[in-house]
Amino acid sequence: MSEDATPWSATDAAIHDTLRELLEAGRVAAVATVVDVDGSAYRRPGAKMVVPAEGDQLGAITAGCLEGPVADLAAEVRASGEARLETYDLTDDEGWGMGMGCNGIITVLVEPVDESLAPMLEAVAAHRSVAVLTRLDDGARAVLADDGTVTTAEPRPDLPTAVVEAVRDRAAELRAAGQAGTVTVETETGEHRVFVDGVRPAPELLVVGSQPDVNPVAHLARAVGYRVTVAATRGNVDPERFPAADRVDHVRAPDVDTAVAAPAHTAAVVMTHNFVDDRMAVEALLETAVPYIGLMGPRERFEEMQAEWAAEGGVDPAAVDRIATPVGLDLGGGAPMEIALSIVAEVVADRHGRDGGRLTDREGPIHPRLSEQLD
Repeated sequence: MSEDATPWSATDAAIHDTLRELLEAGRVAAVATVVDVDGSAYRRPGAKMVVPAEGDQLGAITAGCLEGPVADLAAEVRASGEARLETYDLTDDEGWGMGMGCNGIITVLVEPVDESLAPMLEAVAAHRSVAVLTRLDDGARAVLADDGTVTTAEPRPDLPTAVVEAVRDRAAELRAAGQAGTVTVETETGEHRVFVDGVRPAPELLVVGSQPDVNPVAHLARAVGYRVTVAATRGNVDPERFPAADRVDHVRAPDVDTAVAAPAHTAAVVMTHNFVDDRMAVEALLETAVPYIGLMGPRERFEEMQAEWAAEGGVDPAAVDRIATPVGLDLGGGAPMEIALSIVAEVVADRHGRDGGRLTDREGPIHPRLSEQLD
């Protein structure tokens, strides 16, 4: 978790790290997960809050509306060792609604932190995505990996193979998108409500450069949940110059691809302020599967780079579509932190398949409903 973050605003990476630490230490805790939303809500299915027996809770499932009641429910779950499924109707002004802003019906699964979480935690630690499948009526669970293999999740009951197969295609789509939701499937044994939690590893940001403007980018990326690597291409840079970075590598510009640990989950921003280094770094990154490469600098500078590539016949024009330059969204700010916000905002938008436009101009719901996600 970022040094400036609060427990309420913990990132998914911090949640996963905390769950791993609780399991390794054998500490008693419960975890609450939003499994369904009817209407609007601050958080979507998959949002989690960890509530240990000792210490502060971590994460949020609403904007503060339900954290208290759910923490009380978590205490009961810790005591009994039995999972609970609870629905809160925030549209009812005479009940939970009380004029709250969520204006939705939110279903929350609260369960003990146990070894059934281990397959998911091991996968994300290895930079792999999974879909955790949980049948809501009895807690039966299976974990569907990104290669299609199915892992059981002891001590939970095994989810029957027929149910896994019935939900497999939808689960694969949610896993790839890092989204979650409850789906209902039919098998010979009847109807089954299955919560599909698509979990992706923490996103990685590779920042290529060693000038002072790297720090605001690293700081903001870390705050929103990215694991940050700074690739310093010139000189033996002191890692303490970049306190927000998880790692500082010293690599030559043509070798920055060696700093990419998980290409499918990595975004790169090249900001060396040196044309030759920028070009070599971009060329190296284009040899990887990194889906987003941001390049700082004016458009004319990139046109010069493209002209050199064309003259040499060395870069596939289709690969250039992965390069965003000038890097960042058009926020209009010119201060270092505003520039960094523009860059990180575009990185986040790209990861979620958005263009970063204004929500007020977006038609329909902010977040697609499950039926739309699976179309």
